[in-house]
Amino acid sequence: MPVKHFVQPIDLTHPKQLQRLVENRRVYNLNNCELNIFESYQQDYRVPLTFGDFVITSMMRGKKIMHLFDKPSFEYRPGETVILPANETIIIDFPEATIDNPTQCIAFSVDEGYIRSTLQYLNEYYNNEYTDQNNWRLQFNRNHFNNDTDLTELINKLVRICSSTDLSRDIYADLGMKELLIRILQNQHLQLIADEKDTNSNNSRLHFVLHYINEHLTENISVDTLCRKAYLSRNIFFKWFKDQFGITPLQYINRERLKLAKQLLADKNNSVGQVSALCGFNDTNYFIRLFRNAEGITPGTYQLICSQ
Repeated sequence: MPVKHFVQPIDLTHPKQLQRLVENRRVYNLNNCELNIFESYQQDYRVPLTFGDFVITSMMRGKKIMHLFDKPSFEYRPGETVILPANETIIIDFPEATIDNPTQCIAFSVDEGYIRSTLQYLNEYYNNEYTDQNNWRLQFNRNHFNNDTDLTELINKLVRICSSTDLSRDIYADLGMKELLIRILQNQHLQLIADEKDTNSNNSRLHFVLHYINEHLTENISVDTLCRKAYLSRNIFFKWFKDQFGITPLQYINRERLKLAKQLLADKNNSVGQVSALCGFNDTNYFIRLFRNAEGITPGTYQLICSQ
């Protein structure tokens, strides 16, 4: 399993201040967003919850079972984030919540006008003559994902800002929320293009580049080659890729190589050195370091777990 990046837990509500044992709520109101802190201290099932605005939620303690739209239910644990559209009722189970083991989840509800202005900003500044995509949009079929380092840092920062008494907190919150939204949109955009790259490799410049990378993962992929494939200069290519996806070309290449490595490590006949070479890494130690940073364990340990 990939390494999870956990949002820092917030102090629990003092027992004397609890108003209810299921989804007890604390609220911090700002100009364009609202921080909600939900805590549950006893088992309960089929609890409905609806927000009037777009919501970014992140688990901090315990476990919930989420029932969203017409999708299969799923476990919601710390290190994960879920986004929800406005006025959509979700149903939540709390199968393990107790006084000693409560669940805690934060939810940023964001003003609809603020969402529109952020999407307009992306359309104006991140779409240019080098970009073939249509308007940026939130994708609610990709609404449950693991936190990465950047997302976790932003959520931690926003929690501190929203719960502070700083007179400038609305300004700081606006800047942080815009960055958080952009990160989520870039992440979703990368997933969408990556899923379409094989069936729509000629649909856009983005599809073509990702398809080329994945077709040549086992080879030495030079940046100059990618620039030629995209018909862009080196400087423009790097900015274009990072603007669209929020990560560099090398970060994407390494991420895809590690996915391939996990498939190859499932075969116990493949040594770590062989897998490193087969995935296009010239340095086995570099491969081991990247793998451990991404998965939390070494390739050798991962292989042992797969063989059990």
